Amino acid sequence: MPFVTDKQTLDDLNILGKFRNNSAFSLFNQTRTSGGERLLEQLFQHPLTDDAAINERSAILAYFEHQAPPFIIDGKDLEATENYLSSAAGGTAVASAGQALRRKALHAMGLKEEQELLEAGLQASIRTLKATDRYVSILLKEDPQGPFSGPLREAAKILSQPRLRQLLSSPSGQKAGFFKASGQDHLLRSVMRDEMETILKLIYTLDVYTAVSTVSRDRRFSYAKAHPADANILHIEEGFHPGIPKAVANNVDLDADHNVIFLTGANMAGKSTFMKTFGTNLYLAHMGFPVPAKSMEFSVKEGIYTSINVPDDISQGYSHFYAEVLRVKKVAEEVSSGKNLVVIFDELFKGTNVKDAYDATLAVTAAFAEHDNCLYIISTHIVEVGEALGQTADNIQFRYMPTVMDGQRPTYTYRVQEGISSDRHGMMIIENEGILDIILG
Repeated sequence: MPFVTDKQTLDDLNILGKFRNNSAFSLFNQTRTSGGERLLEQLFQHPLTDDAAINERSAILAYFEHQAPPFIIDGKDLEATENYLSSAAGGTAVASAGQALRRKALHAMGLKEEQELLEAGLQASIRTLKATDRYVSILLKEDPQGPFSGPLREAAKILSQPRLRQLLSSPSGQKAGFFKASGQDHLLRSVMRDEMETILKLIYTLDVYTAVSTVSRDRRFSYAKAHPADANILHIEEGFHPGIPKAVANNVDLDADHNVIFLTGANMAGKSTFMKTFGTNLYLAHMGFPVPAKSMEFSVKEGIYTSINVPDDISQGYSHFYAEVLRVKKVAEEVSSGKNLVVIFDELFKGTNVKDAYDATLAVTAAFAEHDNCLYIISTHIVEVGEALGQTADNIQFRYMPTVMDGQRPTYTYRVQEGISSDRHGMMIIENEGILDIILG
């Protein structure tokens, strides 16, 4: 079953995007190969929904972080290998021999480029295979039953075939004669083409695992423990936002009996960052990737939806409020379908008047809270909604981001606390900035 989400959520949480500033993808994209980058992108686009598969990937990444030496491959050699293996080759020995003779004839006439390119690609491929063979041998020798031993043994089986062993045992830098090189070319590009594809896929996987584990080690991330869906728990200890230097860490605890966090606090107090931190941790955890937290345990969910930066839609004639309504409707349909989801709403219905926003936020929050198979974080500036919910709902946790006054200047701890905010400092900030003085001149 695929993990469900949508572009709005991915944009809100800044998950994808090679060139997006501080995206989760760009954070982990320390890959050294184009194939590794493509594989990393595929992993980001397809989070997992099976707890065993998530824990297996986490164990492999933890192994590369704590035990395995880094996999280092010459990028130019690998690029040459990819180009060489992807170029056309004779499917049969006779066809390969015919192509070789044609290249030899061209070489004799002074047209050397094609033959030289082939020889360079062949030598690069041999060097790449030798580097992979050394690394696979080291890992299997150090930990023959390690969490990644299956793919390593498959590669070792390929690399141990007599025809390849003869090729790998040739002295480095020594060019083979024309006919011997032609035979080696036929072996790699025709006879063992599928096996070479398997080796390339292994190289890309090693590249990704080395990159991700290195980021985790450098940033002191941890690996979340996944539980089956029916446990319906989520615990994050000291989770922080990976895109913020020296980010303040916070804890989150949710379960079926306490499945809603109703979050209040002043502007700039950190509500949106708190929610984005939560959503990013959850997304990465479902990938089996390291998470920016001291520790994390969670029951697998079927997807995540957010409503943090909902734009209006001029082309459709939608106001900001109507765009919010349509967003809530979409999420409501998904929740009502029975899916086990995580939902994040930042300041529901801020595009309408205070009275309607109060009534709508109260009604919608209470209705969503009834679906206790889902987990929610819902924020608002309208603290009176929290006071009303506290009188009727026992599964809602009330949390707020505090403001600490330094004279007439508000400061923020960014540490979530239990309760409902009583902070109202908007007018003070306006006065501190001298806006009225500017207008009245």
